[in-house]
Amino acid sequence: MVTINPPRERTCERCGRTDVWQPERNNWVVDGDVGDPYCLHDWDITGSYNPIEK
Repeated sequence: MVTINPPRERTCERCGRTDVWQPERNNWVVDGDVGDPYCLHDWDITGSYNPIEK
């Protein structure tokens, strides 16, 4: 059986903003510094991230 393991945290490579996933809200929430509000966020979740667990 395969299990999908989605990311629980992400950080912007440009401004340093960190978001965490809150399942009760079913949404990402800013954790700490907001970063640059005009940043086009480049999240650190790349093609090397594999959400599939065996």
